[in-house]
Amino acid sequence: MQYIHRELERKFLEADRFFKAVLVIGARQVGKSTMLKELAKKQSRTVVTMDNDFIRELALRDPRLFFQTYKPPILIDEIQKAPGLLEHIKIMCDESEERGRFWLTGSQRKKIMERSRETLAGRIGILRLYGLSYREKQGILDPAPLDFSMDCLMKRKELLPDNDIIDVFEHIWKGGFADVQNASGEMAQTYYQSYIDNYLIADAVNDEGITDIDGFKRFIRAAAALVGNLVNYRTLGEAAGVSDQTARKWLGILQDMDVVYLLEPYSNNELQRLIKTPKLYFCDTGLCAYLTRWLTADSLREGAASGHFYENYVVMELVKNYAYARDNALLSFYRDDNTKEIDVFVEENGMIHPLEIKKSANPEKKEIRKFSVIEKTSLKRGNGGIVCMFPSPFPIDQTNSLIPSNLI
Repeated sequence: MQYIHRELERKFLEADRFFKAVLVIGARQVGKSTMLKELAKKQSRTVVTMDNDFIRELALRDPRLFFQTYKPPILIDEIQKAPGLLEHIKIMCDESEERGRFWLTGSQRKKIMERSRETLAGRIGILRLYGLSYREKQGILDPAPLDFSMDCLMKRKELLPDNDIIDVFEHIWKGGFADVQNASGEMAQTYYQSYIDNYLIADAVNDEGITDIDGFKRFIRAAAALVGNLVNYRTLGEAAGVSDQTARKWLGILQDMDVVYLLEPYSNNELQRLIKTPKLYFCDTGLCAYLTRWLTADSLREGAASGHFYENYVVMELVKNYAYARDNALLSFYRDDNTKEIDVFVEENGMIHPLEIKKSANPEKKEIRKFSVIEKTSLKRGNGGIVCMFPSPFPIDQTNSLIPSNLI
């Protein structure tokens, strides 16, 4: 299979030159070790994985002997399965000023991030990789910085074709796992079922101590059915046959494994009566489509859930864009107790970019009237608009545009 270059490569190589160790986190099978192995081809670097029972047993039993056997510079895959190695990595980092000696990957975000920050503070850079983005599939790795101005959008438009609903939903249905991109529908279904059994369930049982496997499977499917909605722990718990408290814990596990993404509501003292419940999205839309039994791109596009999947796609493309960009941004959504909602706030450099998301090639421009809520505060308003299926960028007014979703 031909390697698909990742947008994170640029930031990773920068971090490799700056830190003594670099950790790439993300869900299973999103391409962490594949990317690092590709980058390591031009250098002599030891590669080991903690998924190997014999290697993991050595790492757990005798970390000192492990590093005598497998010497740096080294790539250690799935480091969370042998967290005791981090203390020895700290010692070895302190013994040398060499940068980039340790490349690490991990699939359980919270645990490994906490442990690595405690142990390797000041020595490690932590980056997150998601599944393939639309741009990565198109080979576009360094587009113009996204500020939602017409100038930015037109620069991006030069690199990409017109927005097309068939193309977009093919991307949504296939998701971001590299192995699925050229698979038949039958093999894609087989892949996702194997992924659930061999990775999600196995990790939940072995690493999180979950014993109610059937209940956890029902819970994952219930979460997929609520994609694009406010989190409702009672609904999730009832679907899985567990308590609200267990549903909250299990959703936290899926978030920790980068299976789901929770978009938090915007919080500001100047805007009163804001809700505090996050919205639920899946990091991989292909996995979500499989879980909700949309077995073809056409059925998904024409189905009742297509708007929610389109919103999920746009949100995750934004997440990926800013995870790999030179400047970070804080993503949230706005909703008050009168159900007035703005789909996404992008907060960057002290400025808020408001975005509505519509699966339409001709959305109603009056949607931007909701953005006036920002003008009632001291918050600085940036460019925004409606992310939609319009084929090319089109100005609505001085600060808002119709934004083709494939340019995000």
